[in-house]
Amino acid sequence: MTVFKHSLKVLLVGAALALPTLALAAEPAMSKDGMLVDHKGMTLYTFAKDADGKSMCNDKCAANWPPLMAGASDKAEGKWTMIKRDDGKMQWAYDGKPLYGFVMDKKAGDMTGEGKMDGAWKVAKQ
Repeated sequence: MTVFKHSLKVLLVGAALALPTLALAAEPAMSKDGMLVDHKGMTLYTFAKDADGKSMCNDKCAANWPPLMAGASDKAEGKWTMIKRDDGKMQWAYDGKPLYGFVMDKKAGDMTGEGKMDGAWKVAKQ
């Protein structure tokens, strides 16, 4: 019986330690009403000038439109891919389109970036 209790403890501890790893495997964003939002509920956008899996939004542009960055241990899956930015860091893309936030969006659900730059910025859709 003691061996059983010890094995159960080891199993439970192992499961508890695995949970944070499983959380990291989650998708980098979520869909709300058909639109992509980050895990804080902030709207994500695509930029029409991006092409061939390359971000054209760097420097001052990226200060206003922060890229949805991917972590070193993140893995692409399905329509979720990663692109390498000019600075060498990795950014999330959905269906081949790099994703960004917008600094003027202050709360979850804001979509103030929609249509900016003569329509070049669009709310990302799933």
